[in-house]
Amino acid sequence: MNAHLQPTGSAYFIAKETAQVESHTLSVLVDNEPGVLARVIGLFSGRGYNIESLTVSETEHEAHLSRITIVTRGTPQVLEQIKAQLERIVPVHRVVDLTVRARMLGQERPLERELALVKVSGAGEARVEALRLADAFRAKVIDANTEHFVFELTGKVTKIDQFIAIMKPLGLIEVCRTGIAAMNRGPQGM
Repeated sequence: MNAHLQPTGSAYFIAKETAQVESHTLSVLVDNEPGVLARVIGLFSGRGYNIESLTVSETEHEAHLSRITIVTRGTPQVLEQIKAQLERIVPVHRVVDLTVRARMLGQERPLERELALVKVSGAGEARVEALRLADAFRAKVIDANTEHFVFELTGKVTKIDQFIAIMKPLGLIEVCRTGIAAMNRGPQGM
């Protein structure tokens, strides 16, 4: 098989030449118990699938349920295979492709947000410009001294990427990102 036909790097690649590689956001409801995340991640690594973003948090304390949000790329066939394999893992209660559901609801993408902490050093004009741009992006200063700032920024991935790119020439030192949290619009739940 030609290498250019294997954009996912998966050993299970079965897509036709015309299939487009897409980015999808999956929401996985699981039991909150030791080893569940390792099993989910093992499914991806064992089959050569890449995870672009991963967030996990307990969402229903009394029911001991956690929500795993995964952003991955693949052809429609590969994405369906990922979803089917996730559904077979025992502590998984539900798998929803939020990207597919958003399209069914007439939306381009699900609601997706990410939090980033961005450390920038600088003095003089660069410092003033970093503060001005942070204000334009609605980034909050959460730590500052005479040598650096730490900004907190929440928004779409593209907004955070743009902010980071703008801060690079102004003295960007370090970035910490949470990964995507996502859900669909409308009154229905996952």
